[in-house]
Amino acid sequence: MSTKLDFSVLLREDYPRLIIEGISTMLQLTGYAWILAMAVGILLALLRMTRNRWAERAVALFVEYHQNVPMLVQIFLWYFGVPTLLPDSVQLWFNQRHSEFLFAIIAVGLCMSAYISESLRSGIRAIPASQMEAARALGLSYLRASRLVILPQALRIALPTLVSHTVLLFKNTSLAMVIGVAELTYATREIESQSFHTIETYLLTTVIYLGISLLIMAGGAMLENRYRIKTR
Repeated sequence: MSTKLDFSVLLREDYPRLIIEGISTMLQLTGYAWILAMAVGILLALLRMTRNRWAERAVALFVEYHQNVPMLVQIFLWYFGVPTLLPDSVQLWFNQRHSEFLFAIIAVGLCMSAYISESLRSGIRAIPASQMEAARALGLSYLRASRLVILPQALRIALPTLVSHTVLLFKNTSLAMVIGVAELTYATREIESQSFHTIETYLLTTVIYLGISLLIMAGGAMLENRYRIKTR
């Protein structure tokens, strides 16, 4: 016996608002986590460039942990474990500001920063060491030489993998539902449990995730073409 799909059910009751708010929360979580991941990833890559033995070991340990421990476990650790180590006043501060959302940003951002730092590290390795030496010979400090000479080239070289990591980060924000972040997957589960229209609900969510992922990839392709033209 065949069953007809009825997507109109998603327009009933409070479902459109739940979907829109879920998308908004998902995009905010993606944006904040991406900023954190890029900032920490760049810092880690710069630390490895110093060739300080202790700094390199610390970064390597950070990367190994975040690349080998499932992100879901990291989210649980940040949400259930870390707050117990904080003073009561700090716990209260987090609780008053949607702690589940903040800890999801931290967990996803730090996890993806490990991948981004490795991509940037590969990009930096592709740049001749003579460029840093020349920049230092011109009187630039290590930080200025890194910011003005090395990092721009490393970012361009690593752009394809950075785009892939951005898509991965975006998709992994769905894991935040397990600690109560009301992003799209959380909203989808709520709608499905109320409407009992499983196929329609999850098909819509699938299309939304696919559409946004394709937009990110298209934006990355445009950036790649732009920088490729500039270097000719």
